[in-house]
Amino acid sequence: MAATFDPTLDCADAPLLAAFWKTALGHVDEPPPVPFATREEWLAQFDLPDDDSADDGAWLCDPDGVGPRLSILQVPEPKTAENRLHIDVRVPGHGGPGERWAGIRAESERLVKAGGSVLDEFDGHHIVMADPEGNEVCVAAASA
Repeated sequence: MAATFDPTLDCADAPLLAAFWKTALGHVDEPPPVPFATREEWLAQFDLPDDDSADDGAWLCDPDGVGPRLSILQVPEPKTAENRLHIDVRVPGHGGPGERWAGIRAESERLVKAGGSVLDEFDGHHIVMADPEGNEVCVAAASA
């Protein structure tokens, strides 16, 4: 059996990044693990510092259960360097190159409205962006 993986983003503002990534990926807030009714109840089982709360993290999932989960955890230290791993957001890649590029541009514009920023464009291929805290994300067409 192959291992599964859940990417985790460290951040300064978990609710801000959660809102961006829900928009980018179409994910939703993941329900707390069974048998817990809330994230607060789930977190209470761990011996966490008194100043930790459920607001210090976000757990997102694909509503269809297909894509990986995404965890977003607030940390005290700032981001100090370029990420060595980034997330690619793939948009449908149907049609000719012009149509695929139009889809990539439309998605990047949607993510700018959600708080992202464009860092670089590789005309016809992909757009390098940053989420609201500077984590790199590329927007490209899905493989045919």
